[in-house]
Amino acid sequence: MSQLSRLDVTEKIIATKVAKGIKWADVAAKVGLSKEWVTAACLGQMTLDKKQADTIAKIFGLSADEKKWLMVVPYKGSLPTSVPTDPLIYRFYELVSVYGTTFKELIHEEFGDGIMSAIDFKMDLKREPNQAGDRVNIVMSGKFLPYKTY
Repeated sequence: MSQLSRLDVTEKIIATKVAKGIKWADVAAKVGLSKEWVTAACLGQMTLDKKQADTIAKIFGLSADEKKWLMVVPYKGSLPTSVPTDPLIYRFYELVSVYGTTFKELIHEEFGDGIMSAIDFKMDLKREPNQAGDRVNIVMSGKFLPYKTY
């Protein structure tokens, strides 16, 4: 019997999504959370509680053993390469490469020395109609965490 991994579960979820024509927004509605967070969870980047895992397991036909992986704290930020090769993901890397120092400078000027949390964080992604071609509108909101002196 082969060893099951979180990656195996993620791949099964994606394969089932494609085979059944499931939309992430529909999965999120059944879980009762945002499509952004639920998608991240289904892709192996978040930890689900038992009730959430039960819902996901039912939607994607996961076994009891597969469902357990949804409740394990994942290794986050697990892209296969240090510089992403997927064109869409690379553009986010490019955004940080080009605008990262600007983000940093403006956040520090506005808030002081600290960081924007990716833990106390939320995101909203939607289509923005535009005559020149629809736009991707992503709003990210993370709690500011100042560095402490000690």
